[in-house]
Amino acid sequence: MSGVMEKFRLDGKTAWITGASYGLGLAYAKAYAEAGARIVFNDINQELVDRGMKAYKEAGIDAYGAVCDVTNEEQVDAFVKTVEEKFGGVDILVNNAGIIKRIPMTEMTKAQWDQVISVDLTGPFLCSKAVIPGMIKRGGGKIINACSMMSELGRETVSAYAAAKGGLKMLTKNICSEYGQYNIQCNAIGPGYIATPQTAPLREKQPDGSMHPFDRFIRSKTPAQRWGTTEDLQGLAVFLASPASDFINGQVVYIDGGILAYIGQDPSQLDESKFKDVEGVEDVKVGDK
Repeated sequence: MSGVMEKFRLDGKTAWITGASYGLGLAYAKAYAEAGARIVFNDINQELVDRGMKAYKEAGIDAYGAVCDVTNEEQVDAFVKTVEEKFGGVDILVNNAGIIKRIPMTEMTKAQWDQVISVDLTGPFLCSKAVIPGMIKRGGGKIINACSMMSELGRETVSAYAAAKGGLKMLTKNICSEYGQYNIQCNAIGPGYIATPQTAPLREKQPDGSMHPFDRFIRSKTPAQRWGTTEDLQGLAVFLASPASDFINGQVVYIDGGILAYIGQDPSQLDESKFKDVEGVEDVKVGDK
């Protein structure tokens, strides 16, 4: 009988992470590769795919990448067919690709709304739809969706994004409901505020030495009183892709330092002397941060 840690291994599995040329998708892929999985990824154009291939090569990962628009059903089906021919099929799907448009709702055009919904909700539907038949044939699989705190909370200027992420939460539950009988587990990861090069300006000290107002705001809403890191996300990503999570299905797990459990405190009462600086080390895109 294998030890408990062996249940977290992904040896022999093929993991498809959408939009994983950089950012959180790349961070997930690196964790999967370390756990033994074969990595395949797609992105919207060849320039991004080339960028991803360079990053994987530098990390010592033998990945397969190709252009595929997750909103185009023909391209998605063709990508999955190629992966089946080359590697035997997709065992783990991470619906990571996503976009956001920060526009007040009354100023957002239908075309802008449709684009966000198409990438953030229809894309995961099409990719999941494409891999599920193969997973059933092979006796099971894992689907992991990229939800958000906006799957639970509203926020100004992100109506389409919040609607899409709320819908993705329910798609996660419905895939569980329809296909759990085939040993397919569908769960989701909901990141909180992550320290990255993109969010670094929001954490910089002001000219007078004080905290950036947004940094103070986020810390006041977070029991951990710090920003998250990409490393904080990798463990859950591996767990949800591994046999260790075989009886977990239809769940959204938030990695937010406790924000969703906490009403927050008066930002002016924070004790800055207790804060730990967290710096992002990856070139990470985090859609709603």
